[in-house]
Amino acid sequence: MPIDLKKELNRVIEADHHDPFVVLGLHDVDKEHSTAVIRAFHPHADSVMLVVGDKRREMDRIREEGVFEIHISDYPETEPFLYQFEASYYGSLTRTFHDPYRFLPQLTEYDQHLFKMGTQYKLYEKMGCHPTKIDNISGTIFRVWAPTARRVSVIGDFNFWDGRVHQMRMIQDSGVWELFIPEIRQGDIYKFEIRTSTSLILEKADPFQFHAELRPKSASIVWDIGGHEWQDNRWMADRKKVNPYKSPISVYEIHPGSWHRDPGDPTRFLTFEELGDHLIPYLKEMGFTHVELMPIMEHPLDESWGYQITGYFAVTSRFGTPQDFMRFVDRCHQNNIGVFLDWVPSHFPTDGHSLGRFDGTALYEHHDPKEGEQPEWETLIFNFGRKEVSNFLISNALFWLDRFHIDGLRWDAVASMLYRDYARKEGEWVPNIQGGKENFEAIEFIRHLNSIAYDHFPDIMMIAEESTSFFGVSKPADAGGLGFGFKWNMGWMNDMLHYFTKDPIYRKHHHNALTFSLLYAFSENFILPLSHDEVVHGKNSLLSKMPGDRWQQFANLRLLFFLQWTHPGKKLLFMGGEFGQVSEWYCKVSIDWHLVEKDGKHRQLQQYVKHLNNLYLTNPALWEVDFSDDGFKWMDFKDVDNSIIVFARFAKNPEDHLVCLLNFTPQVLHDYKMGVPSNVTYREIFSSDATEFGGSGVGTTHLKEPVKEAFGEAQYHVLVSVPPLGGIILKPVTEEE
Repeated sequence: MPIDLKKELNRVIEADHHDPFVVLGLHDVDKEHSTAVIRAFHPHADSVMLVVGDKRREMDRIREEGVFEIHISDYPETEPFLYQFEASYYGSLTRTFHDPYRFLPQLTEYDQHLFKMGTQYKLYEKMGCHPTKIDNISGTIFRVWAPTARRVSVIGDFNFWDGRVHQMRMIQDSGVWELFIPEIRQGDIYKFEIRTSTSLILEKADPFQFHAELRPKSASIVWDIGGHEWQDNRWMADRKKVNPYKSPISVYEIHPGSWHRDPGDPTRFLTFEELGDHLIPYLKEMGFTHVELMPIMEHPLDESWGYQITGYFAVTSRFGTPQDFMRFVDRCHQNNIGVFLDWVPSHFPTDGHSLGRFDGTALYEHHDPKEGEQPEWETLIFNFGRKEVSNFLISNALFWLDRFHIDGLRWDAVASMLYRDYARKEGEWVPNIQGGKENFEAIEFIRHLNSIAYDHFPDIMMIAEESTSFFGVSKPADAGGLGFGFKWNMGWMNDMLHYFTKDPIYRKHHHNALTFSLLYAFSENFILPLSHDEVVHGKNSLLSKMPGDRWQQFANLRLLFFLQWTHPGKKLLFMGGEFGQVSEWYCKVSIDWHLVEKDGKHRQLQQYVKHLNNLYLTNPALWEVDFSDDGFKWMDFKDVDNSIIVFARFAKNPEDHLVCLLNFTPQVLHDYKMGVPSNVTYREIFSSDATEFGGSGVGTTHLKEPVKEAFGEAQYHVLVSVPPLGGIILKPVTEEE
């Protein structure tokens, strides 16, 4: 059926066409005689020449708005017909370029099908922009999903930011728009201009951008994320052999923009290279096994700390390029440091260039504000039930694990995904199909993603920040769980911080807070966090939460860390806590490193955490049986009046064990009965009250022979000196000693 040329050209001229290829580019007029017509739309050009080899012919201007046309004969139909345009602008500027409208669609029907089904797990290889070659012509192919748009264009400096010039075509009924633009190269900036169904014109950043302009600018940058030659083969091979559930994991959580800043210019962020120069040696020195980075994906507002993401596939330009971050991860791995990333699939911001109402409709979010808006953060909630949206997020998670060798993702705000009534009042939320509050679509998405992630990368860690008692967060999806490997123990964190703020004289009235976590400690695979959320927004720093004078504050904080490191579960500590940051964390400045340089108490606390990590790493009893009660046994949890607890931790071999006593008051006790599980000689191997850490030095230096008399929950006991606001660890003496 012949097209209505005038009508179709009018649509192109008005930038209102879903497929400008029907009139632009090369078209047969008479196949029998190899006659064709070439049309181009260049609204800024004074004239356009067709260039074939060394021949140049002027094209006819058939429409005043900038449509040019030329008829040609004897062109080869069996091979690509190579031609270019030479356009003159404003009487002086001349540019020669290939025709974007001479190339066939590149996205296969199979890829379109997988996307619709939500199972194109490497969607990042298809969508967005990718420098490539077609017919041996270099350029960049652009694709974007905007199913209800009337027209989508690529705009940038290369076309005067004019949406008429590079109009894309929708590929069949996929909702995906595509255009290959020759000569576009790495570093060019671009956006998508979208004409909505109501003719509203939107300018959007690429949802799949790999790199973006530094805020407050918001354009995407053409970027090839290949080229880095990884040197972490040994780490990646060893990762396959390590069982994280039976291994020591001590995580240092950082905000890359405020861990350190340039001393000469405190407003300047360190680059990933500079961060690696300082951070990696520090992690090794302090004995942390992993670093967890608060979100490094592109975000417009510094004060969001990265949790309101506008570029899910883009490393933020604050710290460098994607390859700079690859080198950072590579260097960490070469130094035996694992890397976790905070990841935010729960919500996204409303910034105009971002995902919100991307094609003029609620595309990534729900249409109903009761489902699509998150009132607590004034953000938008992903529509997890839409397969293309879940595919976007699944491929994004796999992207970081695949292209950046990330060792695990810590999911932010999982509770907000699980419940439809999260942070909402009665009448402000929509029940599920059964009338309940669980978000079935989000639950299915979580299970799907975790299953696929562990299938593709079985040696990574998927970690949930989940604050409720939802069943089976860290249980396999096929066993009815959510499929995470680990869950943050928010209950332990809240109970402990609440307890430690109490004056020691009143702690006996809150003794259950010390023991309650052991009632559920083995119901999930827990990580014990003391995270950034606990040292902001008026909550005070960890040190400032502690009661008493300065000495007692440090002693309390040492005791809190002692409890964290000896309690079942993996460990996480936010930056600054290790040396006793005094002020609350603020993302605009470095943490207070001057305290370590000028105040011995802070330096002693830092050394304490270093020794605590070393103790942890070298004693399998503290990590080998973390998620079974075989690894833990109470010796005494009933000494309420003295606010003292005693417990034992066991390695896979029960003979390898430690016995821990913690005193939560400033009183010193001598000849205190401390229960022990075995009739063997014990010695004290660690005390939080050691003078080298700023303590008073109360301790037990001589070997301890158990008394064959039950005490508390133990069959034996020894007599020890109990330090003030301190913890001690006893260990069986081996034959070698």
